[in-house]
Amino acid sequence: MKTTRKIIKIDEELCNGCGLCVPSCAEGAIQVIDGKAKLVAEKYCDGLGACLGDCPTGALTIEEREVEAFDEAAVEEHLETLKQQEEPAPAAPAGGGCPSAQVRTMAPASGCPGSRMQTVGTGGGAVAQGAEQSALTHWPVQIRLVPPTAPFLDGADVLVAADCVPVAYPNFHRDFLEGNAVMIGCPKFDDAELYIQRFKDIFAGANVKSVTAVVMQVPCCQGLPVMIEQGIKASGKDVPLEKVVVSLEGEVLSREQLV
Repeated sequence: MKTTRKIIKIDEELCNGCGLCVPSCAEGAIQVIDGKAKLVAEKYCDGLGACLGDCPTGALTIEEREVEAFDEAAVEEHLETLKQQEEPAPAAPAGGGCPSAQVRTMAPASGCPGSRMQTVGTGGGAVAQGAEQSALTHWPVQIRLVPPTAPFLDGADVLVAADCVPVAYPNFHRDFLEGNAVMIGCPKFDDAELYIQRFKDIFAGANVKSVTAVVMQVPCCQGLPVMIEQGIKASGKDVPLEKVVVSLEGEVLSREQLV
């Protein structure tokens, strides 16, 4: 049945697909589809606008027009479906399952710079160069795959990086990764609500000392520190959070203490 009422309007030209509006909608009326926020169904939107304040680009507004009536029963059924879709698969037995999700810890690279020299070239043109070594001390690293109970998170300084950062910033291991537990992900293409829940579970269960969020200067990256901050607040813990922005040219543009 159609009725004239208030409902969300999404400007796709302004939307950057960050997904911050998704967890703000208690009815599950908004989802990110093909990189843009979409109203899944008119009957799911109550028109109250709880999602407006979380949009960094102003793509969300409230308008009044003739649409389907808000259906609370349909919303409850929709939310139950979403919940079932988000339930994790049963844990694989120890020693089995996909190798990408198996928790591992590795000893950090050690030794003086002189012990890590390698020869490049041959004959009289050969020169000695420092051999860069990985500062990674654990696996997995994807936000969606890191379990909240991972031992490398307990008492750690955590680095959360947008997954484009290591490609753009040439000294990522030396300047950011060394000495930190790392998680990487894409705030544009991954599930924002899943990220917030994962961060909440991590901060609630692990004694994380601090978090550094390193993102690119592009608009869609700016949602990642917000998701981390929401996870910290939801966990009830007090964890310092710093935001670092890297340019497309691979330079640090800014540092900001958020929490």
